[in-house]
Amino acid sequence: MQFIAYILIYPFLWLISILPFRLLYAFSDGLFVLLYYIIGYRRKTVKDNLDLVFPNKSEKEKKRITKAFYHHLCDMIVEAIKSMTISEKEMKKRFTFSNVEVINTIEKQNKSIVLMCAHYGSWEWIFILQTYVTSKGYAVYKRLANKHFDRLVKRIRARYNSYLITTKETVPILVDSKRKGELTISGFVSDQTPKPRKAFHWNEFLGITVPVHTGAEMLAKKLDMAVVFFGVKRLKRGYYETSFKTLAINPKEFENYKITDAFLKLVEEQIHEAPEYYLWTHKRWKYRDRVPEKYKAKD
Repeated sequence: MQFIAYILIYPFLWLISILPFRLLYAFSDGLFVLLYYIIGYRRKTVKDNLDLVFPNKSEKEKKRITKAFYHHLCDMIVEAIKSMTISEKEMKKRFTFSNVEVINTIEKQNKSIVLMCAHYGSWEWIFILQTYVTSKGYAVYKRLANKHFDRLVKRIRARYNSYLITTKETVPILVDSKRKGELTISGFVSDQTPKPRKAFHWNEFLGITVPVHTGAEMLAKKLDMAVVFFGVKRLKRGYYETSFKTLAINPKEFENYKITDAFLKLVEEQIHEAPEYYLWTHKRWKYRDRVPEKYKAKD
């Protein structure tokens, strides 16, 4: 059944991917009507999240954010599909880097890099970064249920010397790379929600105390990797600019979780500046009622 689904859906995705951008975004507009008005995809989750973190915003403003978010979500979906056939030249024109020299400087210090980001702006085209750096690229991801689509996604990312690895694969692969003396740059989307029983750290995120993923920081300390945050700013439809900020060159010098907390603050700044570009369909605050007593005392 997985293969049948693949051979039925793949041609449709390929046809979308070869559309010129003007038609691609017209398709996105149609997808917006379907997801927002007809299906109502996770609209309750989005409303609950916005009500929770922005209690002082008016209903009119939250409705504006919601509609703008769904438009952006649909754009990201079609841009991900476009990755199948977009040229390197076109992607470089649309996904630029304001200060890639931050990465280049760390590479010259013979340091591998943990690259931390959030579900903000757009992360679909970040893989073009590999054309500006010398390090081998990895991105931690969750394997797709359909093995054929999973292989397709991996093949698309590998166009630019960047490889998808699962959480379980991350440590052994990066340990092996360090043993071989290879420089790596590994991307972690670090604003997800860990299960409370697996959380080592809790902190406020947009005013709500939640469990926090600390794996990127701990791995950086274990393997002596520099830690860099990347933020993405939407310039206009289909155009993005990424900037980098070094969080730690020698992470072992930092008290545990300080790097992660600094990362969260930067994510919050992005969201406050333009909240419509955060992934509000994600249930980021679902464990807020399970805060350990020692963290409640901080509030």
